[in-house]
Formats: sequence, C-alpha cells, structure tokens
Amino acid sequence: MTEGNQWFGKTPDGWQIKRNKEIFAEVSTPSKTGEETLLTVSHITGVTPRSEKNVNMFMAENMTGYKQCKPGDLIINTMWAWMGALGTSKYAGICSPAYGVYRPRRGVDYHAGYFDYLFRTPNAIMEMTRYSKGIVSSRLRLYPKDFYQIETCLPPYAEQKAIADYLEKQTSLLDRKIILLNNKIEKYQRLRTSLINKTVCHGLGNSIEVVDSGFEWLGKVPRHWSVEQVKNLAYKIGSGITPKGGSETYVDSGVIFIRSQNVYDDGLRLDGVSYISSDVNELMKSSQLVSGDVLINITGASIGRSCAFPPNVGAANINQHIAFVRLKKKYRRNYFSIFFKVNCVKEYIRTEQTGASKEAFTLAQIANLAIPVPPVEEQEAIATYLDDKTGRIDAIVAKLKEQVEKLQELRKTLIQDVVTGKIRVVDGVRA
Repeated sequence: MTEGNQWFGKTPDGWQIKRNKEIFAEVSTPSKTGEETLLTVSHITGVTPRSEKNVNMFMAENMTGYKQCKPGDLIINTMWAWMGALGTSKYAGICSPAYGVYRPRRGVDYHAGYFDYLFRTPNAIMEMTRYSKGIVSSRLRLYPKDFYQIETCLPPYAEQKAIADYLEKQTSLLDRKIILLNNKIEKYQRLRTSLINKTVCHGLGNSIEVVDSGFEWLGKVPRHWSVEQVKNLAYKIGSGITPKGGSETYVDSGVIFIRSQNVYDDGLRLDGVSYISSDVNELMKSSQLVSGDVLINITGASIGRSCAFPPNVGAANINQHIAFVRLKKKYRRNYFSIFFKVNCVKEYIRTEQTGASKEAFTLAQIANLAIPVPPVEEQEAIATYLDDKTGRIDAIVAKLKEQVEKLQELRKTLIQDVVTGKIRVVDGVRA
C-alpha cells in the first residue's frame, strides 16, 4: 500500500495518485440547436435524461447554447456538488450551462463506471464540499479550478473496469433486496391505513347498521354514533407562533419547541428537535402543550400530518405551522388523535386548503370539521384495539426498516472500500 490522502487513504501498489487537472479537462461545447437529449444530475440517480425524471422545475423554452455531453463525461452540478449531484454520463446529450462537464484527457486510464462509483462515495463528496467556495452550505459552488486541485486515486484501467463490473453486480443484488424489503414495508403500511380507515369510521363490528353522516366526504357512519363538529368537542383550539427573533432564539437545551418536521402520523419525532428557553416559553403561554393535545400540521407539504402529544415529554411549545386541539375531558383523546389519520379526513384537508398558495388549513376549518362520535366506551375500545394492532404492524415495519438501513450502509461501505482498494477485486471476485 502507498500513502494516500484524507478521503481515500492508502492505496494499493501500482495505483497512481493524481490531481483532477491531470485526469480531466473541462469542455464547454455549446449546442447549436438545443434539440439534443436534455440530461439532469441528481445526488440519488446520477446523470439521467430529464424525460425519465419527475421534475417540476422550470425548463427553458430554447436550449441553444446548452453544453454538449458525450458518454463517459463527468457532469457536476456546480451549485449542488456538496450534495453529491454529479456522475458520469451513459448518454449523449446536453446539460445546463451551470453544470461543469469534464472529459478525460487523452492517454489517461479512465473507465467511466469506476469514476461514477468513486466520486459519488460520501468521502469523495465531503472532499468536494471542502474545496467548494461559499459562505453557507446552500451557497457553496465547486468551480473548475477548485475541482482540479482535488487528488484522486487512479488504478490501472483493467482494475477500474473490474471494480466497476464487480460493483454493478453486487450493488444490483443489494438493491433488489432493498426493493423487496421496501415493498413489504409499503404492504404493511397500507394494511395499517386500511385498518384505521375501517375501524375509526365504522367501528369494531362487521354487521353494524350504518347511515349517511350528512357529509359527502365522510360517508356513512354507524347509526348509534353522532356526528359533531370539533368546536363542540374541544376545550381549546389554537396554534403556535414563531418566537421573536426566529431561530436565533433556539438554545441547546430547555423547553422543547416542536415544528412541523417533528409531527408524523406514527407519532412525535424528537430527534433533531429545537429548544427555547423557559423565559421565551413564558411569553408564548397560549400555545404551551399539555398531554393528550392533538397536533395537526396546517401549512406546507406536510399539511394534515397529526399525532397526540404524549405524556412524560415535559414542557413543550409549537410554532405557527402547527395547530392543537385540546378536547373536553369526557372525550377520549386517543380515539380522536387517530381520527385525523383517516384517509377521507386527509383528503378533505387537502381539498379545503386556503391561501394564495393553497397550502393552509385554518383554525376555523378545524373547528367546523365534522367528526363521528361513538359512545365513550366504544371510543376507548376502538383506540385500544388500534393501539394493539397498529403497534404490532409498527414493530414489524421498524424491523424491516432496520434491515434496509443495514443493507444501505453495507452498500456504501462496500463501494467505498472497493473503489479505494481496501478490498481488491481480481477476475470479478474479491481477492
């Protein structure tokens, strides 16, 4: 092994270490017509034709002057290199003038598949981030002169090809296992949703007589249930505010400050949660939470996600993107927190969004929302039944997700070790 550098470590004898300027030359050949296949770059899929991607971003009407690309070219999104938006192309086409297009210099050992794996490893992306210029991460740019300064390990061509072929086979096997596990996860999640939809709206029995609820979106409910508006069931309905000073008021520890990214249908997620001081919390008394409050995201892409605020969390507050419903004591909070997870409720919230961007559900709309109300004993029975059934499903899903995470980590580690020579590949197998 020979001495390497920080991001790829020691390399096998016979491998070279070169700066990128010795391997690549930037090319900027403009398209004369703009009619070639438009390519895009993603940190997930690398370089792909835009037509194969579900992209909502603006596309120029005239792409004359876009950069021409050939198969094997390394394409880097200059603005998103720090996110790993780069890869080698399998296609001829054109790309945005904002992208960097790099072609191997004549006479350099270069296999495009090897470099695609190499440069998309986490260590390589960290190195490109280190060489990028900008004040904050969202403004970082990897310019050609800085990309050229990065050192890269360069095996002989035959070994590059062997590495690329080996990783193509091994990652395909791992990807298939991950897909199968994700399919199982989706199946259990659909089962969970179906179970909630059926039980919350129609009760536990199979032969209960149902009648029209009076609300088209809600459909039919058991005859012996009533249908009430949330405002008639709630002791308080409110929402949070952003502390004066915004995120600058956050502290390392103190009162939990819940944001929309912490509220999920499967419960409150406090990993990465923010905190405010007790003094700031005192200034926001109207949105201080108590155990059992039903939290609902009321703006943005996560609108409609909801969960109950659990006991034993301690003092907590919320921002303006979250509403809370505090029910009267005679109603079972565990039943009503489940109601907001029902498909018809979520669909109703989506269709009733207001505001200029159609991404807001107001407190008034929550107050007027119709809810089927079973007798108290039945509320408790439904909640207990669903807690048990969904808890079992959640445990299965958690184990499946753990397996997915392990396979994904194995995939990353395998690629990193093989492309840097920690694991040698000879004749298509590990040496």
